[in-house]
Amino acid sequence: MTAFVVLLVVAALVAAYVFRVPLLAKILGQPRSRIERRLNRRRD
Repeated sequence: MTAFVVLLVVAALVAAYVFRVPLLAKILGQPRSRIERRLNRRRD
């Protein structure tokens, strides 16, 4: 049972990472293009 819960949490984290742009856009109320620009910006 514990392994199932851990697997479920890992799957949820992977899904959140894959769909991070639409999720952040919905949560923050910002356009998707602005979120994509911010995430893809170079870090010096």
